[in-house]
Amino acid sequence: MRIEGAVHSFDTSIGVDGPGTRFVAFLAGCPLRCRYCHSPDTWYRRSGTLMTVDDLMSQVARYERFIKVSGGGVTLSGGEPLQQARFAEAFLHAARMRGLHTALDTSGFYGDRASDALLDAVDLVLLDVKSRDPATYRRVTGTGEVAPTLRFGRRLATLHKPMWVRFVLVPGLTDDPANVAGIADYVAELPTVERVEVLPFHRLGQHKYEAIGLEFPLRDTVPPAEEAVEAARDIFRARGLTVT
Repeated sequence: MRIEGAVHSFDTSIGVDGPGTRFVAFLAGCPLRCRYCHSPDTWYRRSGTLMTVDDLMSQVARYERFIKVSGGGVTLSGGEPLQQARFAEAFLHAARMRGLHTALDTSGFYGDRASDALLDAVDLVLLDVKSRDPATYRRVTGTGEVAPTLRFGRRLATLHKPMWVRFVLVPGLTDDPANVAGIADYVAELPTVERVEVLPFHRLGQHKYEAIGLEFPLRDTVPPAEEAVEAARDIFRARGLTVT
């Protein structure tokens, strides 16, 4: 069966989107409108180019030697890759058949769309946990409920899937110590979390909003001081979690 996906772009990274050198494919389309999103150009599927799994794997093949030598692999990101779950599943299985380490970068909002077969092809999940508190989650994302993400994380732990949890620290939005503590308590319940990444908010994607005629929601928000970032990291460390 010919399965096509809307692929926004692809790139390579080192040690950021999983271990080693990664081929990172960004799928187009996302149901959330996070106030700090640095890729508004990936929100709609129409912004992507239709590609088959073979098309995308032919791009992976250009970097395959370097990926394998570095102990790296492929990472499927977005947008939200689980919005295109059938394509994601087919691509991840194709990469696994080539002996490549696979990672899925997701908000977990569409976690219920991820079949067991899809997750069977995933070696690592990069899970973006924005908040445990429903009201804060809605303020961050502009829509949706946090329950699917929390449910997905617990399912991954039950399946013994390794996870890297990511959390963006935004002054005035996600940096309340109670919010950070709530996330830390939740993450501490997941035994397969290998590390937590506390990422300071930045405005590097602001020009993308301007390019498509949108106003960046957090244009007046100042990135957090290093002391604030470390204080947030300490909340996670206090629960025995490895933090970067």
